[in-house]
Amino acid sequence: MKRVIFSVLVGLALTISSYAKQQLPEKDIALQLYSLRDDFGKDFAASIKAVSEAGYTAVEAANYNDGKFYGKTPEAFKAAVEAVGLKVLSSHTGRELNKEELANKDFSKALKWWDTAIDSHLAAGMKYIVTPWMPVPSTLADLQIYCDYYNAIGQKCKEKGILYGYHNHAHEFTEIEGKMMYDYMLEHTNPEFVFFQMDVYWTIIGKQSPVEYFEKYPGRFKLLHIKDKKELGQSGMVGFDAIFNHTDVAGVQFLVVEVEQYNYPPAESVKRSLDYLRACPLVKVHY
Repeated sequence: MKRVIFSVLVGLALTISSYAKQQLPEKDIALQLYSLRDDFGKDFAASIKAVSEAGYTAVEAANYNDGKFYGKTPEAFKAAVEAVGLKVLSSHTGRELNKEELANKDFSKALKWWDTAIDSHLAAGMKYIVTPWMPVPSTLADLQIYCDYYNAIGQKCKEKGILYGYHNHAHEFTEIEGKMMYDYMLEHTNPEFVFFQMDVYWTIIGKQSPVEYFEKYPGRFKLLHIKDKKELGQSGMVGFDAIFNHTDVAGVQFLVVEVEQYNYPPAESVKRSLDYLRACPLVKVHY
């Protein structure tokens, strides 16, 4: 009898747990596809289907090259994403300035590269283009050239109906000639042309407070990279509740999950990370 009762209780517990998972609210959240980089390298179709089945609603690409995304034309990429019920949101794309361009303060050749890139992103259905990285310049004069460059890219993007932004890591929180690099970028890019996609984990690694930046530069952070050391909420390092309580002042329009390291197989890790956000009452259904 005891064994029967125990079996019934275990079965009931599993049923309740399964039901609870099924009842997590749907939320409009994107996945940075770099999170499943190895899977996408092996099988694009199966990987994009897994993103949809995990419950994400949109994607941020990380594989633009020569007018293509993951080896597909913009139109084919868009069709493949939409075929599994997802939407194309954004893409990480960049073109660094070389030493000659910095020395001559001339980025006209780079802007021609962007003409093709912007058109490709528009054809893929992107709403945002985000530059994911830049080196630390040796002088503020060189950093100013980059700010001018980003303003020019952002103006081109705005004229074509797409938004342009910059994504940080931790090195932007170093000082150049006594000025914090990230602050200088925020203060010397035009909010009309350049937004910032704050990566909240890298901001913490840079020993800074995301919320303090939201309050200091309100409205500049249209996208957030929601990231932890591994799966969301597992490290205790990132104050997600405080972040989600300040999305309005930050100007957030969309949340993008990225998982770079894992305790589980990558597909399970990205699913657990989304479930964390779906279970959090502070995370909105839409932004």
